Amino acid sequence: MFNRNAMAQLKGLREELEAQNERTEATVKGTQHRYGFAVTADGREIFIPPDEMLKVLPGDKIAICIRPAKKTEGKQDKAGRTVADIERLVESGLNEFVGSVVQKGKATFVVPDLPNLSRWLFIPPHARNGIAAGDLVACALLRHPFKDGKPSAKVLKHLGTAQTPGIENQYCAARAALPAEWSEKSAQPLVQAAAQQNPLQDTSRLDLTDLPFVSIDGARTVDIDDAVHAEVTQRGWQLSVAVADPTAYLSEMTELPLWLAERGASVYFHGDVIPMLPEAIGQALCALAEEVARPALVCQMQIAENGEIESYAFHKAIVRSHAKLTYSTVERYIVGGSDELIAHTNPLEALVQVYRKLREHREAHELVMETRKEYRWILDENKQIDSIERFEKMASQYLVEECMIAANKCAGKFLRDAGAPGPFVNHQGFRTDRLGEAKTFLQKHREDLSDVEMETVTGYRTVLADLGQHGHALPLRDMVNRLLSRAHLSQTAGPHMGLATEVYTNFTSPLRKALDFYVHLQISACLAEDPSAHYPVAQLAEITRSLGRSRAAINAADRRLAANYLQKLKAAGQDRFNGTVSHITSSGFTVKLDDSGLEGLIDLRPETEKFSFDKWTMSLTSTTRRFQLAQAVDVRFVDAPVEGDFLSRFALVDGCGIKPPKEPKADTGSTDASDSEPGSDLTAETATKTVADADASADTPNPTSP
Repeated sequence: MFNRNAMAQLKGLREELEAQNERTEATVKGTQHRYGFAVTADGREIFIPPDEMLKVLPGDKIAICIRPAKKTEGKQDKAGRTVADIERLVESGLNEFVGSVVQKGKATFVVPDLPNLSRWLFIPPHARNGIAAGDLVACALLRHPFKDGKPSAKVLKHLGTAQTPGIENQYCAARAALPAEWSEKSAQPLVQAAAQQNPLQDTSRLDLTDLPFVSIDGARTVDIDDAVHAEVTQRGWQLSVAVADPTAYLSEMTELPLWLAERGASVYFHGDVIPMLPEAIGQALCALAEEVARPALVCQMQIAENGEIESYAFHKAIVRSHAKLTYSTVERYIVGGSDELIAHTNPLEALVQVYRKLREHREAHELVMETRKEYRWILDENKQIDSIERFEKMASQYLVEECMIAANKCAGKFLRDAGAPGPFVNHQGFRTDRLGEAKTFLQKHREDLSDVEMETVTGYRTVLADLGQHGHALPLRDMVNRLLSRAHLSQTAGPHMGLATEVYTNFTSPLRKALDFYVHLQISACLAEDPSAHYPVAQLAEITRSLGRSRAAINAADRRLAANYLQKLKAAGQDRFNGTVSHITSSGFTVKLDDSGLEGLIDLRPETEKFSFDKWTMSLTSTTRRFQLAQAVDVRFVDAPVEGDFLSRFALVDGCGIKPPKEPKADTGSTDASDSEPGSDLTAETATKTVADADASADTPNPTSP
C-alpha cells in the first residue's frame, strides 16, 4: 500500500521543481523536419519536440515552460539541453497564405507555400469553393491546431493552375500579400475626392501652358509623369522639368497617404502592372498627355555652361505637353539629326546640349552608374518567355535620366534648406560594420587609397571612381559591392553616397511611387512657407517594407518564368550557355548568362574537390580549378525546383575553370617569353575580364531609390 505522506511529498517536490522552470513567451520557428524551435526575446532557440510542434505553426507567439530535456528527447550536451513545453497560444502568426491543392483519397488538402512549414492543411467540404487537385489557391486558416493538432483552412480565391496565362505574376503577388488592383468600387473614394477639386482654375498656379514642354517616353506609356523643356540663355541653359501633380486632386484625402504607403509603388511584372493610383486618377486626370492642360509641380533650373546647376526654383503650375515623343524618335534626332521632329528642333537641340553638359559635370564631380547590359523579354500569348533580346540603352533615355536626377537633387536641397522633415533618400555608402573590412580591402588592392576618408562624399567618390576604372587586375568595383549599404528613406537630410551628392530625394514619379507623392505634399507646403510635416512620417518604414515585398514578388515571378524558359530550351536540346560569375560565396557562385541575363546557381559543395574561399579576391580555388568574380564560365542548365525559390540550377561544363599548368623553373634563372607554355597567361587574362553588371551582393544600393 502506498504511503500517502510519501506521495504528497513527491508531488510537492515535483511542483517545486516545476515552479523553478523558466516561463516566458517565444515565437515558433519551423524547420523542414517534424521538430521546431521557440525563439525567445533574447534570441535563445529552445527545442520543441515533434509532438508539441503538432500544436503550433511557424510564426505563432506562444507561452512556454523551459525544462531540462529527458533522455528520450535526444542527447544531452554538457550544459544540459532544454526543451520547450507549450502552455498557451498567445497569438497565431498565420492568417492568409497561398498554396497548391492536393487530394488524398476523398480528403482535400492545401500545401502552404510557406518557409519551414511542410505539413498539409485539411480543407473541409464547405470551404473548398469548387477547387480541384493541382489548383493554386489563396487560403485563410480556418482552425488552429493548438487544441488537437488538426489544422484546417478555407479557400479564399482560386488563382488558377500552372497553365493559366500570367499565373506566375498572380501567384507571386498573392504570395507576397501585395494590394489588389484597383476595382471600380475601391477607386470610388479617390474619384469622388478628385471631383471636389478643380486645380486648373487655381489662380495661384503659374500658367506655363505656352512653354513648349514635351514628354519623352516609351511608345505605349500612358501614365506619363514628366515633361521637359530647355532653352539657351546667356549663361548656359534654362532647364524646366514639369512633373504631374496628383496631390492637386487628392491632398484633402488624409487617409490616402496611408493607403499609398501600403502599396509603396506601382508594381511592374513582366506582362502585368499593379498601378499605385487608379487609372481614373493617374491617367485620366493627372498624366501629362499631349495637348491637355494639367496641374504640375515644375522645377526650373539655371544650368551653367559647364553643366553645374547654378540656381533653381519650384512652382505650382498649369502646363501643357506640346508633344508626346518616343525614345526612338528622339534617339534618331540625337544620333543622325532626323528631320521627323523639325517642329521641335530648337527646344530639342537645347535639351541635347544641356543633357550632355549635365552628364559631363556628374562624371567629373559626382558618381554615375556603370552602364549595365540590358535585356528585353518577349512574351508569348500565354505570358511565357518566347525570346530574350539584348539591347543598348539609348542616349534619349540618358537625356531624360539626367534631367530627372538634376530636378531630384534640387528637390532634396529645397526641402533641406526649408527646414522640412524630408522625406529624403539617403545612402551612407560603406556599411558602418564593414568600414574596417573596407580599409583592409583597400590596403590589399589600392594601398594609396587606404587613408582616404570613405565616410565623406568626396572620399567615397574618390574610392569608388578609382575602383570602377578599367585596368585593375581584379574587378575591384564589383568586389566591393558586398560592403555597401542600401539607400533608405529618412526625415533627416543626409548624403547620397551612391550619387556622390550632399542631399537627394525623388519627386519625379508621383503617379507611380508613394515617396514621390509624399515629396509633392511637402514641397507644396514649403512653397506656402509651412515646412512642418505634411506627410505621415511614420509611414516611411511602411513604404520601405512595401517596396521590399514588391521586389520579392517580382523576383519570384521572374525566376519562375526564367525556369520555364530554360526548361523549354533544354527540351529543344539547348542547355549549354556562356556566362559570367556575378556573385560568389564559400559554397559556390551565381552565374549570369551572357545572351539572356538569366541567373542561376552553381553549387560546388557536391564536388569531389574541396574549394577554399578567399573574400579578398572573391575567388574559390581547389587543387585544379579556380573561379573568381566576373570570370567567364561555360555551364549547362540542370533543372529548377518546382517549389521554394525556383532559382535555376546549373552545372559546370567539363574543363571549365581549370587552372593553367605552372611554368617549369628555368635552369638559367631567367625566363624568355618564348619559353612560356601556351596558356600560361590565362589567369591574368581571365582576371581582367569584367562585365558591367557583375553584382557581388544583394546589398548593392540602387542610387536613386531605397
